[in-house]
Amino acid sequence: MPIRDEEILAAAQALAGSLAQQRLLLTTAESCTGGGIAETLTGIAGASAWFDRGFVTYSNEAKLSMLGVSQSTLDRFGAVSEATALEMARGAISHSGAHVSVAVTGIAGPDGGTPDKPVGTVWIAWGQKLGYAEARRFQFDGDRNAVRQQAILEAILGLNARLK
Repeated sequence: MPIRDEEILAAAQALAGSLAQQRLLLTTAESCTGGGIAETLTGIAGASAWFDRGFVTYSNEAKLSMLGVSQSTLDRFGAVSEATALEMARGAISHSGAHVSVAVTGIAGPDGGTPDKPVGTVWIAWGQKLGYAEARRFQFDGDRNAVRQQAILEAILGLNARLK
């Protein structure tokens, strides 16, 4: 069943309330979602009170220079990996004024998949200012847009779960 825009908006509004209530700032580090999380969240009135900045780091070079992801991590595990997602989440925090972060890296398709990392493979990581971060692998179905929409929703839902 396709994700509806209303479902993403409801999750984003819940997140906005939690961030505002807890007086936390959020930053995003996005690859395959291309800034879609930041765009969704900043579409909510008052986002400047809780959204610090978003990093769109589509290329490996951007992950290195903007977030401090290490070349050895990219060489050893690849851009679509738990290790890279975790470094992206931590890097977004250290390169911003935010308290919490979410990072997304994956293969939205239609090309780029491998047997080990098929199209729809997405790693999402959530980080906190004190250095804690955790990541989860997802395997989404559908076309490029469907994979991206599912990643946006899961990233926001994951933030909601961690801010309760």
